[in-house]
This record gives sequence, C-alpha cells and structure tokens, in this order.
Amino acid sequence: MTVFKLSNLAEATTGPKPARLAVIGHPVAHSASPRMHQPALDEAGIDARYIALEVEPGQVGGAFARMRELGFIGCNVTVPHKLDALEACDEVDDAARALGAVNTVRFDPDATRGTNTDGYGFEHALDEALGLELAGQAVMIVGAGGGAGGAVAAHCASRGVRRLVLANRTVSKLDALARRLRDMGAEVVTTALDAAELPDLARSCTLLVNASSLGLGPDDPSPLPPRCFAAHHCVFDSIYQPPRTPFLAAAEAAGARTANGSGMLLHQGVAAFRFWFPGTEPTAAMRRGLASGT
Repeated sequence: MTVFKLSNLAEATTGPKPARLAVIGHPVAHSASPRMHQPALDEAGIDARYIALEVEPGQVGGAFARMRELGFIGCNVTVPHKLDALEACDEVDDAARALGAVNTVRFDPDATRGTNTDGYGFEHALDEALGLELAGQAVMIVGAGGGAGGAVAAHCASRGVRRLVLANRTVSKLDALARRLRDMGAEVVTTALDAAELPDLARSCTLLVNASSLGLGPDDPSPLPPRCFAAHHCVFDSIYQPPRTPFLAAAEAAGARTANGSGMLLHQGVAAFRFWFPGTEPTAAMRRGLASGT
C-alpha cells in the first residue's frame, strides 16, 4: 500500500480513479481502512480512491485545508489526531461533541464537518464478537486519556454501564473526562497503570478494554499485568493489527473471552461511509475487503 504525505498528495488525485477519501494518522501504514473502503466505493459505483495519508502531529488543520483544496470528500482520523480533528472542524455533531473526539470528517462546500463513529463501532463489535450489551456492565478502559479511550468511555456512559474504571499512565489526564462522564450520570473511578489497586479494580469489572496504542509495536508489553485478568472477563482490544496482542494473549491465558478491534474497525467504517454517502449499504463489501488481507 502506498502511503502519501502532504508534500505529494496532489499526485494521488490524478489518473483514472482520483483520491477523494483518506485515513490520516501517524503512523498510518498499518491501517486496513483503504482495503475496507475501496471495495465499498467500487461496489457503489463511486469514481474515487481511498488512500492512507501520513500527517505529522500538529498538522491536522493544514491537512484538512489541503484535502479540501484538492477536492476530497472527507477522511477518517486515527491516532494521534482525533482530538486535534475536533478542534480543526468548523462544525461537529452531537455524537462527536459528547465523545470528545472526531474520527470522521466530511468536506462540505460550506464547512468542514466532523462526527465520531467509534462508539457505534465499539458497541456493534461487542455484540457481534462477544454477545455483550453495555448496560449494567462494570468496564475498565485502559488508555482512557486518549481520543479513542475517551470516546469509548463516553459511549459506555451513554449506554448505562454500571461503573467506569479509567486507567491511564498519567492520572491527571483523566480529570476532564471523568468530570464529563460524571455529569452524564456515570459512576467513575480513575487510577494509574502502576497503582497497587489496579488488579483489584480490574477484577471487579466485567469488561476490560485496551484503548491505548500498546500492542501496535512488535515489542510492546500488555498495558495490564497478567494478575489483572480473570476467567469472568470479556476483554476487548481496539487494536486489530496484530490480531492477537499481548493484552489479548494474557486475557486468554486467564480463561477470558476476547475480541480484537477488527469488528470495531468494520462497524465504525460502515457508519463513516454512510456519513459521506447517505443511503448506501457498504457492510458486505467492507467485510470482504477486510477478509482479503490485501
């Protein structure tokens, strides 16, 4: 897969099928979004290409301006840009505002509009892979200080979870999110990843979620130590590549049921595609694209 940069983005807009959609991130070479979205575009008869675009931190606003200049329809936003994308949009909908991050952008003639489909994707993935409903669950979210973690936490709160345990390397980064979640009526506990009470807090939960980037790298450890996992847990990792992270391996060793982020990727992508092209039904084509592995 070719990864473009802002410096050569114009090259992607030439030829018989011009680039009109992208996923932006740093890094972005691992993203499966192009192989998921392109079949959906082709099946719908939309003459456009979906590409991966490497965007350096602090350059999201410039990237939006350049894509708009080149006639892009929109883009997906992945780590670490979801918070910056919220600020760079002219308008964001209620979903993005509630979740505190933007992961999908549409370049309308009058404005750059943002939404967030992560919560939708997360909930549908849990149901599909684990048969789990969020209402009444006690949930620990690891890496809740980032855009994806905050979005998942807010979605959990909106769906009536019984308790939210937010774990992060730096606890102070959770303060604003915790206040917002409590305003939504959620019971919230915050903790550091090196806190002595972390295993007890984890074992008091029914669902453990990794929303951090730990697991993307080949030498990354699990963000939670093995003693945090138990057989009664459902364990979800938002990472989909690699498909079995150290986080999931430790959970499986404890007898927990697990799922990686491929289902979340699929379902958030479906919602994003419908945001760009209302009335379309891309699910089957996207599922085939992900399964192809190319």
